[in-house]
Parts: sequence; structure tokens; C-alpha cells
Amino acid sequence: MQPTPPVYTPATLPDAETLYASLLVAVREEIKSLPVQQVHLIGIYSGGAWLARRLHKDLKLVQPYGTLDVSFYRDDFDRIGLHGQAQPTDIAFPVADKHLILVDDVLYTGRTIRAAMNELFDYGRPASIRLAVLIDRGGRELPIGAAAIGARVEPAPAGNLVLSETADGVLALSIEPQEQ
Repeated sequence: MQPTPPVYTPATLPDAETLYASLLVAVREEIKSLPVQQVHLIGIYSGGAWLARRLHKDLKLVQPYGTLDVSFYRDDFDRIGLHGQAQPTDIAFPVADKHLILVDDVLYTGRTIRAAMNELFDYGRPASIRLAVLIDRGGRELPIGAAAIGARVEPAPAGNLVLSETADGVLALSIEPQEQ
């Protein structure tokens, strides 16, 4: 069973590396109940892709991980168009009958996760999909929840939580003003 994730306010939110350590413990615990030879991590571009790469390495998983760009699957694509930094999806393994752990940086409305699941099913029917997120900031618009969480933020910050990665792989978290 996953440990209860810590709850922080925006003012007390620790650095991203501390949150990553909590997420690593939670994902390790989640994987224990699965046949490890059928577990694949899939990171949602960009923050989730960085996290999936780190988790894959730190968990010493043998099966390859993948990355997913949900730009074309978003339900607001017709309003906002294509993201300026769209990346190709890279899933170089069959997803049918595999246990997938979908990784993202921030869980908010649930719409990105819905888009990711829609795209994943275009690759086949997985045995299961579980969600791992660095931060759950609340504000869900869809009935989606994470199985592994680094931390919760309550109340949600007035801006967007943004994960970045330095050239040497160190994660950093910032709160940026919301676009109008």
C-alpha cells in the first residue's frame, strides 16, 4: 500500500528533488503488486518524461520506458491548437496486456491524463494503467486519481506549478502566473 503523500501549502512546498524522493518510494511500492517483467513506465512530455526516465533508472527496471505527447488528443486542441514544442510519442514496445504506469508532473483537472489514456489505447489494450504524479494540486474536472503521489498541495497555488530540468538532470519546481 502506498504511503500517504505529504500535504503542503504553496508556501511550504519543498524542492522538486525532495518531492521526487517521495514519488520514487510511492512508485516502488506500487510496482510491488505487479509482475515486474510486464511493467512499463510512460512519461507524459515534458515533465512526466523527465520523471519517467529518472524513475526507470532509479528503480532499475529492465523493460523499456516510453514517452507520450498528448497534444493531438487534448479536448481543447480545437481552441488552443498545437503546443509550440510538440514532441513525438515514443513507445517502442507493445502495450497490449502490459501494466503501464503513466507518469506526469502535476495532476490538476485530469484532462491531460484522459488524453494520454486515449492515445495509449491506440497502441493496444493494456492489462492496467496506473498513474504516478509528482504533485496533486486538486481541482479535478474528471474522475481521475493517482495511485502514486509525491505530494499534495492544498490549497492549490494561484499560478501554474512548472517542473524544469537542468542540463545535469536536477529537477526544479516553480510557480508561474496563470495565463489569462
